Amino acid sequence: MSKGKKRARVSAKVPAMTFATSTQQMGDFEAAKGQMSELLLQPVKQGAFRAMAAATGPEPEQNVVGVGIGEKISDGKHTGMLAVKFLVRIKYSENEISKKQMLPKLVNGLPTDVEQVGTFRKFAAAAPIPNPRTKIRPAPPGSSVGFKDPANKFVMAGTFGLLAKDSHGVYVLSNNHVLADESRLPIGSPIFQPGLLDGGNPNTDQIAKLRRFVPLNAGVLNKVDCAIAEALKKTLVTNAILLIGPPRGVAPAQRDMVVHKFGRTTSYTVGRVTSINTDVAVQYDTGVFKFGGQIIIQGLNNTAFSAAGDSGSGILERGSNRVVGLLFAGSSSHTIANHIRDVLAALNVTLA
Repeated sequence: MSKGKKRARVSAKVPAMTFATSTQQMGDFEAAKGQMSELLLQPVKQGAFRAMAAATGPEPEQNVVGVGIGEKISDGKHTGMLAVKFLVRIKYSENEISKKQMLPKLVNGLPTDVEQVGTFRKFAAAAPIPNPRTKIRPAPPGSSVGFKDPANKFVMAGTFGLLAKDSHGVYVLSNNHVLADESRLPIGSPIFQPGLLDGGNPNTDQIAKLRRFVPLNAGVLNKVDCAIAEALKKTLVTNAILLIGPPRGVAPAQRDMVVHKFGRTTSYTVGRVTSINTDVAVQYDTGVFKFGGQIIIQGLNNTAFSAAGDSGSGILERGSNRVVGLLFAGSSSHTIANHIRDVLAALNVTLA
């Protein structure tokens, strides 16, 4: 406590105050709380918050961020006793601070309690979840994309996973089965955002044309299901993934890594990598294809990480926003992804 500030009067006797508190007793608590609030919660000049937070220490004027009335907790146990509550950034033990830095154990004869809460900050306004199935320009990763069936027997949509580039242009990167119809479409085929299943108009919504894909081969262990479509104009596309933002490079997937993605169907989801070297057999329209050394992901909190239509989504490490995989298949409980470095090497591109 700095010099010049009066301490609250301290009494040696603690009353057995419980929640069955009289109006008079509650008035005493209110008065004690107000006294401590005025003493310890000093206004901070505009622009000085960062400096104050950086200087946080055991001095009560720096450490106390709230004063209230609540139940006293002793050794983690509820006591049923009301107390003047000091909410502090850091709760120091008595052997870590000097006597001058200790908060009073009694205020006007009333017990006190110290609770660690960290630094109080405003919560940022929640960002609205964007709708990936609408027309968005520039078209972002995470949004709906797809091809047009030449025979007009069906309409489809998958996910624009990442923006890629080479010396010749910039590309929508997704799966072979999202952009090339399992290797059946000719190079140059139009790609639309949103996909036609989501209301895309083939006359107005083309953003790219199929440039190359890695064929799916039966009888061998495939490593990737991927393709790129060259943007008609660079201004038609962006690298900022819906709700996530631009990737910050690539990284190898690791077991227990927490990852996230934004996809056409399930939008934003979070999961955990459970394997980075699993061989799988995946059912396609054109047959069953085997893939070697794939990433397996499960959603957190018993939620699905992906569903049909999320194929092509970029998967990123949540803490760093580095890309680790390209989503291409799964079940109701497990998601399968290619390693992103295998994808980029197979297509001879880098992230844009």
